[in-house]
Amino acid sequence: MGKFESVNWLSYNIFKGDLEQISFENKILVNTINQYSYCVAEKDSGFKDALINSDILLPDGIAIVMAVRRMLKLKIKKIAGADIHSHLLESCYKNNKTCFYLGSSEKTLKEIKKRLSKEYPDIKVGFYSPPYKAKFSDEDNTQMLNAINAFKPDVLFVGMTAPKQEKWAHEFKPQINAHVICTIGAVFDFYAGTVERPHKIWINLGLEWFIRLLKEPSRMWKRYIYYGPIFLLKLSRVSNKNI
Repeated sequence: MGKFESVNWLSYNIFKGDLEQISFENKILVNTINQYSYCVAEKDSGFKDALINSDILLPDGIAIVMAVRRMLKLKIKKIAGADIHSHLLESCYKNNKTCFYLGSSEKTLKEIKKRLSKEYPDIKVGFYSPPYKAKFSDEDNTQMLNAINAFKPDVLFVGMTAPKQEKWAHEFKPQINAHVICTIGAVFDFYAGTVERPHKIWINLGLEWFIRLLKEPSRMWKRYIYYGPIFLLKLSRVSNKNI
């Protein structure tokens, strides 16, 4: 498998290439990184290891994009989980490939199935909703792997929220019978319509985070209000060390 275009930023290889580079020929693991996941990974070695060992690590956050631009003097663009999801669905549609959704609730998966039947009726799709718990048992993991591997998807979308989904995908990558494994968390809800993604105007302005905070303050405040300053503090310490 060829190397993807990336830049090394504080031990993380941040993707800066074109999504068209992604093919179905080899097994690859695609994760995303934002200010929240960076801060959590710095305290969680298992999570950090999963992100560092991504084949593609997408800059899914304006804070990460700005940090890379400022520290490395390189221009990269934000690529959200919703972007890679859309790209891979289009690719599956054009190339007669299959996909599988692992995660979320039966209700959400039902809505995803309904939307896919309208937008991509020709794509063969599989679904599995794992039990909602902090830690999966060996039996849970076996059932998930069996469901995936019986279907043999070209693309596996994993939506269990971070850092659970990244750790799971990293641990079981060798046992997963899929070409592209992609952890996309909240995209399951966005695509199902159970959570509305901010309008493209806000996304283009780099203010998607702010609108999500306004819409879901109880769930998102810690990610942005708490971890935002921590992220900036960590970066300032790194910068001071390099002076």
